[in-house]
Amino acid sequence: MQIKIQQLLLAATLAFSGAMLPIAQTHANDQGGCFMVDEAGNTISLGSLCGYDSAARSNKGGTSASAASSNGVVQVPIIRRAGLTPVIAVSFNDSQTYEMILDTGASGTLITRRMANDLNLRHNGEIIASIADGSRVRFPTGRVNTIAVDAARVSDVDVAIAEDMSIGLLGHDFFGNYDIRIGKDVVEFSPQS
Repeated sequence: MQIKIQQLLLAATLAFSGAMLPIAQTHANDQGGCFMVDEAGNTISLGSLCGYDSAARSNKGGTSASAASSNGVVQVPIIRRAGLTPVIAVSFNDSQTYEMILDTGASGTLITRRMANDLNLRHNGEIIASIADGSRVRFPTGRVNTIAVDAARVSDVDVAIAEDMSIGLLGHDFFGNYDIRIGKDVVEFSPQS
């Protein structure tokens, strides 16, 4: 059962506080395209929303380190991909950095038990998350002081703690105030105006 839950979470839309969100996955492929697969399995192009035009594709050079521009746009390298989904470096409490999946369909951030132990998180409650198969799963929660991806950061966030996950999911509670562009080698976080 735990393995099934872990597999579903990686492809799921997490919906916290009992709200159910539509199940859809967004992907950026290695050619720089961006698309969404809806519940019926139809592929919907999101190229214009993700900023993939001929000008964006012309920058083929990879980025090896994070960079924040003067307009507040933060670029972070994609370390690897879990399937087609970017894995990036995420810092917690200005002290620990972990590889996490950037889950554009997750309402909240989910960390592993090991991460919670490293961060000395105390349980402050629990949430119920709806996963892709429609079932609901309970997770203990803990509060982190900060979550940061380079200069992009949020403070005082309750995160869910998964007992049997090997990697965490960075959710909307982190990037909700940013527009996100997923490129071939980098993810850009642009502050919303």
